[in-house]
Amino acid sequence: MVSRPRGGAAAGVAAALCVLLLPTVAAAHPRSDDAPGGAVPSYRLADGAVPVTGTASSADGPQLERAKVYSDTISPGEKKYYRVRLDDTSSAFVSTVLAPPPGSESAILDGIQVSLVSTDNRSCGSSPAVYFGGETARPIAAYASRRIGDSSVPCQEAGDYFYTVAWAGSKTGGTSKWPIELRYMSEPGLKPGAAEPEAPTGWSSKAPSPGEGGTPQKVSGGTGFNDAAAVDDGAWRDDIRPGESRFYRVPVAWGQQLFLRAQLANTTSDGSSFTANGLRLALYNTARGRVADKSTGYTGAPTGVDLGTAPAAYANRFEGDTDAESAMRFQGWYYVQVSLDPKVSGSVPLTLDVGIEGTAQQGPAYDGDAAAAGFGLGDADGSTSGTSFPMRALGFTGIGVGTVLVLGLGAWHLLSRRRHPAESRTDTEPAYSR
Repeated sequence: MVSRPRGGAAAGVAAALCVLLLPTVAAAHPRSDDAPGGAVPSYRLADGAVPVTGTASSADGPQLERAKVYSDTISPGEKKYYRVRLDDTSSAFVSTVLAPPPGSESAILDGIQVSLVSTDNRSCGSSPAVYFGGETARPIAAYASRRIGDSSVPCQEAGDYFYTVAWAGSKTGGTSKWPIELRYMSEPGLKPGAAEPEAPTGWSSKAPSPGEGGTPQKVSGGTGFNDAAAVDDGAWRDDIRPGESRFYRVPVAWGQQLFLRAQLANTTSDGSSFTANGLRLALYNTARGRVADKSTGYTGAPTGVDLGTAPAAYANRFEGDTDAESAMRFQGWYYVQVSLDPKVSGSVPLTLDVGIEGTAQQGPAYDGDAAAAGFGLGDADGSTSGTSFPMRALGFTGIGVGTVLVLGLGAWHLLSRRRHPAESRTDTEPAYSR
């Protein structure tokens, strides 16, 4: 019979292993609201988001601090002011996510317009309005920026500036308050005297020929930027419901291009009909700036939409010929959003093909820690290849848990030998009961 002290040791080791394994196992499970026919979940705000209330007057706007996330609301026709303090050594990116509650309706030209201006109303950088582009109200995001180190760009001085978020579109009345999430990121400038990297040449945004097909890996997309599921090069399988957006994040290193294809299977529900923008595929950069947004109609038959990007390069911010090229200005996590029109009848199987092309290259000579500021892939040296980071991190987690398992079992065995020396010499008695 196994002694009580030994059973206690076993329970302790088992409990410790359960605690260590819990985060990994939980991350692999679908969300609790993923049951077929369940309600579409709301956008998940960042943990620890600080509630603020933007004001109609620039004199009273609340201060937004760098590296923090804030939550507020906005109504049709409203414009809100906030304050940010910029230094004279880094580029600033202040973003807003507009997150309508599931089931909300919108007009084609409803959306948000953000701006960053000096206290004497000089624009620090242009930022086009972002619209829903249809009747589907879904999370959308935009940022305004101040680029440092360019004398032709205003707002180079350190000091206070205004950040504004305005409702853009046809709705000028109403009492609906939709959540917004605000984030202020600061990218270090280049070291004094460092040469600005050159823009890449000779690239194509046309996706390469597909390789050998494989079984897609199961994934459960998140509700937004904060709980986006990490994916890598390969095929990924999910399910999406009418009116839902699924978010994923992909690591892209300097010099790499991202190719995406979202494919809907046929629907098995009755009453299928044509929806002009049934499937939408959007891509956002590390600072939550839109890179591209494409859509296609859906009749209930299999369909897909794809997009390809320019190589991620620091110089794209100066030399990008289009907004999409200019937005590929960072190394870091890029966010993929797949949305299904609410008029589609029933949940539809979704396959997301992710292709990361190109060899990771050396980044710019930052005068500071860009990775710590949020412009990195997670490794301390910022050199992680975009094709290996999530899987390698998972491998390290597995190795760590395995090591703890071996050490824990060894300690358990040693403890039992010390407490029961006679029993430890018995070859016939089992070490544990079944």
